[in-house]
Order: sequence, then C-alpha cells, then structure tokens
Amino acid sequence: MKEITCGDVLELLNQAAPFDTQEPWDNSGFLVGKRDQPVTGILFALDVTGQVIDEAVEKGANLIVTHHPLMFDPIRRVTDETFEGRLILRLIREGVGLIACHTCLDRAPGGINDALAECCALLDVEGDGFIRVGTLPVPMAAGELREYLSAALGDTVRLMGDPARTVHRLGMCSGAGSGEWEEAAALGADGFLSGEVKHHHALAMADAGIPCFECGHFATEQPGIFALADALQSALNQVKYSLSIFKSRAGAYGAGPGPRQAD
Repeated sequence: MKEITCGDVLELLNQAAPFDTQEPWDNSGFLVGKRDQPVTGILFALDVTGQVIDEAVEKGANLIVTHHPLMFDPIRRVTDETFEGRLILRLIREGVGLIACHTCLDRAPGGINDALAECCALLDVEGDGFIRVGTLPVPMAAGELREYLSAALGDTVRLMGDPARTVHRLGMCSGAGSGEWEEAAALGADGFLSGEVKHHHALAMADAGIPCFECGHFATEQPGIFALADALQSALNQVKYSLSIFKSRAGAYGAGPGPRQAD
C-alpha cells in the first residue's frame, strides 16, 4: 500500500475546497511541515492551539488540518516570544504538519455553510459563495427557533429581534458573517443566522423586521469540520482520523462534540 504524505492530503483537500478560491486576505494551504512526510494520523480542529498540538501528539497524529490558519498577517520572525511563534516552533519540534482550509472551505459545495444548513435541517437550500438560505421544516416564532437552533448546534444562541416574529426561510453565513444578511434577504430569508453579529448589522436587521440569531463562531463552523473529516476519510481510509475535543474559543477549553475517530 502506497504511503500517504502531507502532499497527498493537501491535494485531496484542494479537490474538495480549491485553495485558489480563498479570499485574497486569507492564508489557507500548507503552512508548516514537509510535503513528502508520511502521514501517521490526522487531527481535525477549528484552530491550532497548544492544547490541540498536545492532543495530536497523544493520538499519534503528525498532521493537523484546521479551518482557521496561522499567519493571517505576514510575520518577520518566528520566536518563542509570540503566541504564533510558539505554536510554529512546537509544530516543527514535534514533527507535526499544518494545513488550513478557511474561506475556500466556507464557500465550497459540501463545505462549512452547506454543513451548517444541513445541521439546521433546512430544506430547498439555495445560495452560493458564503450564503445559504433554506426553508425551515416548519415555520417557527423566532423565540422557538432560538431554542431549536441551540439544540441543533449544541450551544447557546442569542436572539436579536421580536421573539414572536415568524420565520419561514432562514439565511445563514457561518463565523463572523453578519454582513451577508442583505444578500440572504434578497434570496427570501426572513430570519438570519451567523456565528457573530455586529451591532450595526443587528440594528439594520431589526429595522427590516428580520430576527437574527448569534450562534457562536465555533458552533457554526464545527459541522463543516466533521464534514471535511468524513470526506477525507472516504478518500484515504487507511489513515487514522480524529476530531479535536477542544472548543477553540477564548475561555472555553472543555470537551466539544468529539472525539470521533475513523475505523
């Protein structure tokens, strides 16, 4: 059986979410490691943190695939005096590679936003780029929909708007995507979901009579990490896969919805 390398994984990820579709400011791709390094195991996580690297080492995974990349902004030095420097040095020291699939995965068919729509059980989903709009299984008052979304995504959901307002078509953009609400409304959304909602976007939606739901960055993007792990496992089943147990958000280092591991 042919050895699987970091380069092989990179190519499969590129097929699922082409890196050339990422936003100009993004830094998706192969970020740390050697392309010809054989892969003993892959750990999927929303972000790379010290805890995630610990977990990779404990599980025998020498490649981490994340949604959010390191080095969003150019860096001039890699030292132990910065958070990113310490992570990069640790990855190199442990022999663990890093690949990030960020905005290319957000917009990809079957990627972050499609997985989010599926997690919310939306029907007749349409939209492209970073937007998805779909019909709820049944129309719900916004207050009821908040509880529904909280259960579906496994996190606390904050409602901004009239709790009695009925929502039929729900628009969404994962992560910090509240600025996309007008495009979703143009596709017929009468409610909108994002991970983070800026204050002025919430005010504009309230004025338009559109309830909005702030569901958390982690909760809106984690379903897509599950989907990516499943897709890669189908293509390369001889590699051991696992999903990080760590919720990568400030102040939340407890167990998430994982771990889930390939057979």
